[in-house]
Amino acid sequence: MALWNKQYKEALTNPLNLDHPILIQVLGICSALAVTSQLKPAIVMGLAVTVITAFANVIISLIRNTIPNRIRIVVQLVVVATLVTIVSQVLKAFAYDVSVQLSVYVGLIITNCILMGRLEAFAMQNKPWPSFLDGIGNGLGYAMILVIVGAFREFFGRGSLLGFQIIPDSFYDFGYINNGMMTMPAMALILVGCVIWVHRAYFYKEK
Repeated sequence: MALWNKQYKEALTNPLNLDHPILIQVLGICSALAVTSQLKPAIVMGLAVTVITAFANVIISLIRNTIPNRIRIVVQLVVVATLVTIVSQVLKAFAYDVSVQLSVYVGLIITNCILMGRLEAFAMQNKPWPSFLDGIGNGLGYAMILVIVGAFREFFGRGSLLGFQIIPDSFYDFGYINNGMMTMPAMALILVGCVIWVHRAYFYKEK
């Protein structure tokens, strides 16, 4: 079996543009707003969702033919909850400060509608390899928005990126002031809305 063909390419790349989970389907907005006040937690959250979505897709795809239809959502939740618990423990062990910043939002990945949507719409109908690619694509699409919004908010709200000061002290000496509104959740919603508008106006063409 070929590991790369048109179908597999579309499974990986469509979620990055034509079928983007946030920009087109408008899913996963809540967590996108909650963890983007700084770039570092946004990156970690994006990677966590990518890993969980990819491996949850693979696991559900492998056992899809043995899952009774009546309890398929329960089985999906158990798989996702197990992966989320593993990721949460890894973060606490190796990136405790980021784990504290993300707080309860790592646990709430269990209810992320992007993840549950891909399990139900894709993994339950497809083989493991395309399901893995679909999970990676949707996770990276989600992470892309978190990184864009997180970088914008941290730069203009704090004058830094990844905790390193970017705006020189001389700018502050001349009267430059960080935009405090950028650290507020409302600005995340506005920025996501702007990204969606730009994407649909210039990059996305409806079929």
